[in-house]
Amino acid sequence: MSGRGNAQCYDLGRRRYMVRRFWATALGYWRQCNGERSAWVLTAGILILVLLNLGISFEVNLWNRAMFDALEQRNSAGVLSQATIYLALMMISIGLGVLGVYARMTIQRRWRAWLNCRLLDQWLIKNRYYQLNLVGGDHTNPEYRLADDLRVATEAPVDFAVGLASAVLSAVTFIFVLWTIGGSLSFKLAGATITIPGFLVIAAVVYALLASGTMVLVGRRFITVSETKNQAEAEYRYVLTRLRENAESIALMGGQDEERRTVEESFGTVLRRWRDISLQAVRATIVSQTSGYLAAVLPILLCAPKFLDGSMTLGQVMQAGSAFAIVQVALSWLVDNYPRFAEWSASARRVSSLMISIDMLESAENGNGPPRIRHGETNQAALRLCNLSVTLEDGTPLVRETEVTITRGERVLLVGPSGTGKSSLVRAICGQWPWGHGEVQLQDRTKMFVVPQRPYIPVGTLLCATAYPTPADQVNREEIAKALKVVGLEYLVDRLDEHIPWERTLSGGEKQRLAFARLLIARPSIVIMDEVTSALDLASQKDLMELIHKRLRNTTIIGVGHRPELEAFYDRKLELQCHHDGAHLARDVDLRRVARMSWQRDRWPARAAVIHPASVSWRPERAAVIR
Repeated sequence: MSGRGNAQCYDLGRRRYMVRRFWATALGYWRQCNGERSAWVLTAGILILVLLNLGISFEVNLWNRAMFDALEQRNSAGVLSQATIYLALMMISIGLGVLGVYARMTIQRRWRAWLNCRLLDQWLIKNRYYQLNLVGGDHTNPEYRLADDLRVATEAPVDFAVGLASAVLSAVTFIFVLWTIGGSLSFKLAGATITIPGFLVIAAVVYALLASGTMVLVGRRFITVSETKNQAEAEYRYVLTRLRENAESIALMGGQDEERRTVEESFGTVLRRWRDISLQAVRATIVSQTSGYLAAVLPILLCAPKFLDGSMTLGQVMQAGSAFAIVQVALSWLVDNYPRFAEWSASARRVSSLMISIDMLESAENGNGPPRIRHGETNQAALRLCNLSVTLEDGTPLVRETEVTITRGERVLLVGPSGTGKSSLVRAICGQWPWGHGEVQLQDRTKMFVVPQRPYIPVGTLLCATAYPTPADQVNREEIAKALKVVGLEYLVDRLDEHIPWERTLSGGEKQRLAFARLLIARPSIVIMDEVTSALDLASQKDLMELIHKRLRNTTIIGVGHRPELEAFYDRKLELQCHHDGAHLARDVDLRRVARMSWQRDRWPARAAVIHPASVSWRPERAAVIR
């Protein structure tokens, strides 16, 4: 087999696997044992409505025969009677249609809600929503997959199931009607009499097969084209979202022209994908429109010989035409639904890709895949790093073999040049970075609080933003107001209930002050602060750090920063240095001892001069293991 053939087989197998993976989770809505039984109740209700609609269709088919026979016989009483019957049938059909739409959309809504909840549980647990950004795989733009693709993936199958059940039952019922009404067709050819039994049935089946086969042939690329179109739409939406979220920085730098170019490039990709899918839609429309026009006239032409020789009445011809149309629609169900089926398949595979990526993370959490950092508890210290190494997913080392013990209430500053892995080490301590070796032991992980360099500001009121991540109704309002005042945001206290885009309203310094207010409200046992004063001036940094030391005396603080002025607020300094095999923890400095030495040197210069510098900057008894 050629390389292209192998690639096509692989792609086909991959697509089938992804669809099976989607159904493995999605059908759980009907398999749940301890949940509500509304899924089966609604499914049974929809099936009953399909059967009732089929009965109405059969009655309307019989009505066609009776009505046109009455017209042919010029029977005014019969015509009036049939008009009354049609009115009753119409009212019943409308009622069944309304109930059917409500039941169908209800099961779509509840199925989507169930599957959305399940995916959110799997996505948000154990920081997987963050770790997916660190690993490779086909799971880009998960928000689009959850919001839009999941909607299509749960709406379409319900419509398909209802349509397919209706098509099968209609085909069986009205094939019997066609066989009964049409009977056999006899004609002479080359002096021989040829009889075709059930000629209307044979014509309907052959016609449907030709139409469906043609649709499959012209639309064979519909699924692939739909998937690429959805991906292009997701990427375009992401570009626009990034533009909105970074509007201030872009405006200050005057980058609107460059952003316009990026947006136009992304939108150009969308237009090219839409052009591809438009060509597929044009081909599908040609087939469906041609099929619809021929289906309307073909049964009448087939019945014309029997009507002209008097073996069929006008009512029977119209009944046969109505039944033929129903059978043709039922048998050509694929013709009408193939484009939407392609759209569903593309969306289901995108949702499945996210599921598969989450499966891979879950498998790695269970011990399959790259080595992962262990997490445990300790009562002997606030934090212990036991031979900790931090690596990338592929095993590339970032930080090597670190041994550190931080006692309760101790303040430790982590420093080092940019790119030495400080942030990766902090993420490993917090449990966000999983890959590596060794163990992180914490006194109580539930009482750990992380303050990032760029504080997250959720959508909502300032009250909610200040209390975050604790719900606002679980925090005393007066406590929130006091926290804002002591961190220098007293002018915002009167605006606690304002619901505006605070993410864009607050400056970088105000956001960092707000983060300190959150810290005062939470009062954790362990705090990890990553460049939390980078947007503040030195005086504000001094005031806020002194505030934290005063209000959280017994809290263990681990800070990351570059400013040398930060050393005045910490007891120890851990310094990372880059090496070819990853960063190493090179020095463990007792900053309190350094401060004492500095004070002695300033007071007694002659005495301090005899002290060797190594005794100031190096503490072998507390240093990390250097390898």
